[in-house]
Amino acid sequence: MSYKGNIPRVAAIHDLSGVGRCSLSVILPIMSAMGIQVCPVPTAILSTHTGGFGDVTMRDLSDYISPTLSHYKALGLDFECIYSGFLASTGQIDHCLEFFRSYSDSLKVVDPVMADHGKPYKTCTRELRSRMSELVAVADIITPNLTEAYMLLGEEPSLMPLSSTQLKSLLVRLSELGPDIVVITSVFLGSQTCNVGYDRKNNKFWKVIYERVNVNYPGTGDAYAAVLTGSLLNGDSLPIALSRASAFLEYAIKTTYGYGTDTREGVMLERCLDFLINKQSLCDYELL
Repeated sequence: MSYKGNIPRVAAIHDLSGVGRCSLSVILPIMSAMGIQVCPVPTAILSTHTGGFGDVTMRDLSDYISPTLSHYKALGLDFECIYSGFLASTGQIDHCLEFFRSYSDSLKVVDPVMADHGKPYKTCTRELRSRMSELVAVADIITPNLTEAYMLLGEEPSLMPLSSTQLKSLLVRLSELGPDIVVITSVFLGSQTCNVGYDRKNNKFWKVIYERVNVNYPGTGDAYAAVLTGSLLNGDSLPIALSRASAFLEYAIKTTYGYGTDTREGVMLERCLDFLINKQSLCDYELL
């Protein structure tokens, strides 16, 4: 089936939350706005995300993923990218690896959704944290936040500001686990907040400084990784992709903050997708 019309196709292996903009509910509109077809492969469905809505109704869809892959292979579908995120159980590591093996020429993006703000999510077991390294080892790109970066290295998470030298060391050590490109979001470089990236093949380190708003919205990591991945699939360089993703998140967060909505509901994508459609101006990027 090759009738795509040169539109990149992504298999997005993530959860779907009904309320609270995160995971597939942000990945689908963001990447569609960037001209990319998203084929969702849900790992779980949840009534809401797990960040403050009380008792969540959740269904693990582990038994759905492998038959879906078999169907896609039978159809002869191609994917330019396999993009994994939240996994509902340890066994889903094997399903992701099966997808990666089946589409070995595709861009393999792993967002190692495990933790934030210095501690693991309630749904992230010790075994899942341990086995996440198997996905990282075969990934082309990983997009951890700072807490997840330390966890992947088996180190105690810290949210303390880092120097440029310390950040470069962190990026290189993560790359040595397997991926050619490492992006870490929401780090403090001295007194600056920034997103940083490392391109091992070209031995280049990049940073994008942004203005932080003192508020936390769920799903911003999902949105950032989606814009970054979409930008790379559209032919942008790593620094341009970092810049585009950072600029969009800053725009979305400031827009949402201005309306004073319930933070649990995430950023107001509905008022911000024009930024991606119109390819508005970017933040500046710099060498780290």
